[in-house]
Amino acid sequence: MIARLRGQVVARGKDYLIVDVGGIGYKVFVPADVLVSTRTVEEITLHTHLQVREDNLSLFGLASEEALDLFHLLLTVPGVGPKGTLTLLSAMSPEAIRLAVSQEQPGILARVPGVGKRTAEKIVMTLRDRIGTVAATEELLAMTTADAEVIDALTALGYSVVEAQRAVQRIPREISGVEERLRHALSQFAE
Repeated sequence: MIARLRGQVVARGKDYLIVDVGGIGYKVFVPADVLVSTRTVEEITLHTHLQVREDNLSLFGLASEEALDLFHLLLTVPGVGPKGTLTLLSAMSPEAIRLAVSQEQPGILARVPGVGKRTAEKIVMTLRDRIGTVAATEELLAMTTADAEVIDALTALGYSVVEAQRAVQRIPREISGVEERLRHALSQFAE
């Protein structure tokens, strides 16, 4: 089992990085936040999950052990595979996912492309007892609400949900107001 990788990023793809570790290039599927924040020739450490299938070995990498733990929890939900889990972690922070599950709000999870209403409900039903109660900080609640409003506004302007979520992922946490977050997201499309 490959539990962790540390090496130099030599290439980037649509949803993966190639990480050179001791002369061997590992293709590691990563969430959008890791992909966006990583440049080639940069040293990176990823906590990994190796998926073994009859015809395929796939490596999934996350920035923190907390994200990897949540990744493993999400894999226990029937019908949710590693790609779907990575999609969910690309669209939402681990804290926001835990909060949505603990407050039994599948509608928040269902906003993620590829996660339908039934899948979101399964995630909540399966994980609510495992995740337990998450203390909803005022900042996290405000950010989750603000992010949802920004995504709604961007999609109303004609951007796809994926583009909107990627723009929201790049907004620094210190920017808290809906209008400020929207302005920052729009400025990313202008670049």
